[in-house]
Amino acid sequence: MNPQIQWITLLWMLFSGVAMGMAYDSYRVLSGQLHFPKWTLHLLDLLYWSAAAVFVFRMLYISNYGQLRFYVFVGLFIGVWVYFLILSVTTQRFVVMLIGIVKRIVTVLKNIFQFMIWTPILVLYSMCRGIIRVVGRLIMFLLHIVIQCVLPFWKLLNWMLRPITSRLKKPRWLDKAVQAVAIQWKRWFHRE
Repeated sequence: MNPQIQWITLLWMLFSGVAMGMAYDSYRVLSGQLHFPKWTLHLLDLLYWSAAAVFVFRMLYISNYGQLRFYVFVGLFIGVWVYFLILSVTTQRFVVMLIGIVKRIVTVLKNIFQFMIWTPILVLYSMCRGIIRVVGRLIMFLLHIVIQCVLPFWKLLNWMLRPITSRLKKPRWLDKAVQAVAIQWKRWFHRE
């Protein structure tokens, strides 16, 4: 392997070390701000280290076709060390600032959704419910008036047809249906 490829590999490993440090700081700040449950931290650590290993070996494969040498570890160590000396605090502050911006955006979007969509839906629902209730009461009132008007004629017709109907035998299901209707009628119209 010529020196040019070795230097390119060393630079890629420096870059990989810096990227690993940034990802680690971002992950650490996110887990602190979002308050993940304790049991998930081990799983997230495993995912971080797996992703970091895949990333480093991908960079190593791109730079020198996956040949593992001592200077690869030196480059990674120096990259992480330089990152934690120079950029760690800035990255943490940047991630905290991004989390704050995202929280504000989510709050604004939630307020807009509630004001523009949810509140009108609730108002329309209340209005429709009120209209249906008023129309239902109006229909029941009109039905009650119509029945009161027709009741004398029904009694007259019943009296006139009594000689014929008294000889007919009513089925049981008809008696039960009439009783159920009478019970519902008393519930709806004879309130005390």
